[in-house]
Amino acid sequence: MSVYQDTDEVEIRERRLDSILSYKGDAKTLDIQSKNRKVNCPGSYYNQCSQCAEGCAETITYHVIDAAVISHAPIGCSIGVSSRHILGRAVAKDRGLPEHNVHMISSNIDEEDTVYGASKKLFEAIYEADHRFKPKTIFIQASCASGIIGEDMEGIAKEAENKLHYPIIPVYCEGFKSNIWSTGFDAAYHSILRKLVKPAKKKHQDLVNIFNFAGSNTFIPFLHKLNLKVNYLIPMATLKQIETLTEAACTAHICETLATYIAAALEEQYGVPEVKAPAPFGIDWTDNWIREIAKYTDRSELAEEVIAKEHIRILPELIKLRGQLKGKTVYVLSGDAFAHNLANIAKDLDLKIIGLTTLHHDLHFETDQQPDTLGALIKSNGNIKNVTICNKQPYRMIKLLQDLKPDILIVRHPNLAPIGMKLGIPTLSEGDGNYSIGYDGVLKFGRRLLELLAAKKLFSNIAVHAKLPYSKWWRENDISNFDINEGNEL
Repeated sequence: MSVYQDTDEVEIRERRLDSILSYKGDAKTLDIQSKNRKVNCPGSYYNQCSQCAEGCAETITYHVIDAAVISHAPIGCSIGVSSRHILGRAVAKDRGLPEHNVHMISSNIDEEDTVYGASKKLFEAIYEADHRFKPKTIFIQASCASGIIGEDMEGIAKEAENKLHYPIIPVYCEGFKSNIWSTGFDAAYHSILRKLVKPAKKKHQDLVNIFNFAGSNTFIPFLHKLNLKVNYLIPMATLKQIETLTEAACTAHICETLATYIAAALEEQYGVPEVKAPAPFGIDWTDNWIREIAKYTDRSELAEEVIAKEHIRILPELIKLRGQLKGKTVYVLSGDAFAHNLANIAKDLDLKIIGLTTLHHDLHFETDQQPDTLGALIKSNGNIKNVTICNKQPYRMIKLLQDLKPDILIVRHPNLAPIGMKLGIPTLSEGDGNYSIGYDGVLKFGRRLLELLAAKKLFSNIAVHAKLPYSKWWRENDISNFDINEGNEL
């Protein structure tokens, strides 16, 4: 079946990738059951919190240079714009780019609009965005409200496009459509594939696409050693970069949860090969990632020279860090593939992974040849006994961490850090998804962990004064007692 379908909307992850939100067991069992499509995934009686696909779409659309975004939603759905705005300005400054401001307008759907329709408001928002921001394209993000009332965003976009003469692009990221909020990434990338990407006029053997979240650009100095140029997508990318990304020699991504869909579609539709190695987190994965890129850019001999030099360069400090961190236990809590990325660094520092929680899990990928970070993690680290899938439910995570008592908790999302801190566990928030890539990333990771452990007294003091809302009865019960459909298979 074709990866890319020429339809208005991308299929949700539950149907496309058999994604799941529930599992408790070990890594090898999850890997085997995933490949057989028979994962034991009990549901839960209770969800304490969640996230929205529209928020995931924002991480892409808000940071396209020369674009404006219409949130066709109640005003509350725009709560994330200020943090995205601050992030965009900080990242642009860090990379030496022109100041970046998020250009977003909410159509402000209200109760009356849900009865009589909100098309007038959407037209007004589009023309106001054109007048205020002078964009070269406008994304219209759907919401639960616009989806429920059946707003004809496609028809409205075509009418506005005929008047404004530049792309008006619907993004179908309604929160209620999927329990896997990462579907929002797919929705944004699908809209970009539909309306912005163009066939290559020429190919550049020295150009590599890298899809990632907003963050520091560690890739230019990293791949410059191979005499390669980097097209960093999508955050802070211009429309020109997006239109011509088909001209690259290959496509890599730093998180398969984020970008395997667009990477596979680019290979299928435009012949831009996807790098099939896991992202460069940890020494062995970095070696393999470099070799894969070198294969597509005709630099295999140079790649081996770079790998050998980098191993020699980092070895003295790596040995020192290993001696200081050896035997410390680590628990990782993050998005699916990124949790595997962070866990793979730990072995290089002689840390022991005692547990791993991902926010969801895709049972398969767009194609059979794509990176399998779970399988790669098992190959490099061995089996991990305590693996769970849990979509940011603090009441569950408190229990798991309380039982396992790791020396260190590593999280990807800052709002998860207080879970460990309240238990007195030194917690590292890996906010910048690029910071720990490559050989230097392993060293930086180790340095930060040492700084974290030096502040252990601080976390102990926080735990003494923190009051958790959970009863003694809850803390003493096994978490599986509160699952439903125990023993059912997907």
